[in-house]
Amino acid sequence: MADAKLKKNLKLFDVFAISTGAMFSSGFFLLPGIAAAQTGPSAYLAYLVAGFLIIPAMFCMAELSTAMPKAGGTYYFLDRSLGPMVGTIGGLGSWIAVIFKSAFALVGMGAYLSLYIDVPITALAVVLTLVFGLVNVFGAKETTMLQRILVGTLVSILALFIVLGLMHVGFPDALSARQNYDTFFRDDFVGFAAVVGLVFVSYAGLTKVASVAEEVENPDRNIPLGMILSLITATTVYTLGMMVMINVLNPDDLYGSLTPVADAGEQFLSWIPYDIGILLIVVAAISAFASTGNAGIMSASRYPFAMAKDRLVPEQFGKLGKFETPVKSIAATVGVMVLVLVLFDVESVAKLASAFQLLLFGMVCMAVIVMRESRIESYKPGFNTPLYPWLPVLGILISFWLIVQMGVLAIGFTGMVVMACVLWYFFYGVDRVRRGGAWLHVHERLELKPDESLEDELMEIVEERTDAENISYEMLIARSLVFDSSEGVHHFEEVKAVITEALHERTRLPDAELEQAFADNLGRKHVLGSKVALWYRDFPELDESILLIFRYRESASIELPDNQEIKALIFLFTPAEPAGLDLRLAGQLASIMEGEAFASEWVSTEEHSALRDLLMRDGHFIHANVEDLATEHKLVGSSISEIELPESCQIALIVRD
Repeated sequence: MADAKLKKNLKLFDVFAISTGAMFSSGFFLLPGIAAAQTGPSAYLAYLVAGFLIIPAMFCMAELSTAMPKAGGTYYFLDRSLGPMVGTIGGLGSWIAVIFKSAFALVGMGAYLSLYIDVPITALAVVLTLVFGLVNVFGAKETTMLQRILVGTLVSILALFIVLGLMHVGFPDALSARQNYDTFFRDDFVGFAAVVGLVFVSYAGLTKVASVAEEVENPDRNIPLGMILSLITATTVYTLGMMVMINVLNPDDLYGSLTPVADAGEQFLSWIPYDIGILLIVVAAISAFASTGNAGIMSASRYPFAMAKDRLVPEQFGKLGKFETPVKSIAATVGVMVLVLVLFDVESVAKLASAFQLLLFGMVCMAVIVMRESRIESYKPGFNTPLYPWLPVLGILISFWLIVQMGVLAIGFTGMVVMACVLWYFFYGVDRVRRGGAWLHVHERLELKPDESLEDELMEIVEERTDAENISYEMLIARSLVFDSSEGVHHFEEVKAVITEALHERTRLPDAELEQAFADNLGRKHVLGSKVALWYRDFPELDESILLIFRYRESASIELPDNQEIKALIFLFTPAEPAGLDLRLAGQLASIMEGEAFASEWVSTEEHSALRDLLMRDGHFIHANVEDLATEHKLVGSSISEIELPESCQIALIVRD
């Protein structure tokens, strides 16, 4: 079960398409009239403010997605940080909320199509659900290809709508929008704040791409960048598009409109023959609702898939089908969506489910704080939330403030969903899992037993992320700088001076800057066995890893600040990317050095080349001298350089010209 892995087929544009497509539907094609009725022309400002308020949750989701790029997104993050009960709330709750939102989007799409096809809206929405479900079965690549087409069409048409609309109105006049309205804030700040909460849920789809993080190539780059580009696009379209609608429609026409985009288009696109302008808007609306429904099925289906691998739902939902997609999970998602369409007033329930989405945003921000404060060494996100801890704390406060704005019914619905998830956990999952979550590491000082399995799981993620750098370990050993001494007392400051000189050659940073860097952080320290101390850290200015080995034999000794008797000091410095490379290489070194026979061989070995052989992971690596290595690895123009050191030390290093 745990070996069922999804293919990494999604690139940057796919991340952008999923995030963007999950945001545009009712937020742009339905809500503008309702928002303007409450706060007047300041509605466009409400969309802009809401775009800024989603930033903390977006950054927190990006950090967790790059540290733990696994299917299930919110479920996985909450489970591993706050424990399986909270994970169950996040997983099942997200699944339900996304299903309702996706079903609502397909109802909206059915409403637009019914203008041209004389069929019942609900029946058409059911057919669309089955079609998108079938596309998802054939693979993420095929699903995102459709998503690319839908989002590309949508954004292109909306860009045309905004440009022509602003040209018609004039941008300076569009900012004030006072010519048709008595006041900018119709209901003062109270009404404006309520509208911010109303339109905030239009951005909720931004983070849904986290549920398919396992399928994203280079998640450290593509997930944060894709979400940022998506947010910029959505905020721009929402704000400027709302500005156009406010300026071209009279208040009474806008307040009562359920098709504000089409109504606005009629005012300045009528010059295009054969009603092509209005037809394009209808196409954009259909693309928006379709992309939300398609992305919703894709992301929602990953929740039961991930939970099944953790045994929190029946395990058959975690199996992959012929096309290496979670067919049973997709089928369950589509089946429940069809039931929702047939049995519920989808619009009402989808709005109530928005409060649960806000709760999840707050919990995700809390998860980042827990993971950071757990100080689990293998938690190595490729993207770090800026302004920690203030931004996650702000995200928590924003989420709960907006929940209050949603009203009693939405809060009650959220409470019911949470209660149902908790009951499922205690009646089905509690006896099937033995995880605790990172919060136990935070409270380890209270003598609670930490979840050591989480550290191993995060380390597996680090190894998977840095798999492309695997051969770098052998190159690291081959290029290591070896300092060997058999007599004399050496001081730790001398060692730091040698490190500074070596890194100066590799980075060209000033010695003073390097000395300050080491004064602040020499790296993480581990004592291996009783004779070897290992320090390691990443160093952004490096292009490739560097290993420095200091060995002290016979009557030689090193004076460490803590008076430890050490026969070897090892310093490992790696580039900052990929995240976790320092941890992986240090782990490989440690696994070799902690062997029973290593200590005696380390001290007795005479040749530096043989010393390096001891650090190779496997027996199939044979000794090669420096010239052979240069030839073997095709280091054109390589030379052997000598660094001036005390007579008791020797060094050989391959240097690229």
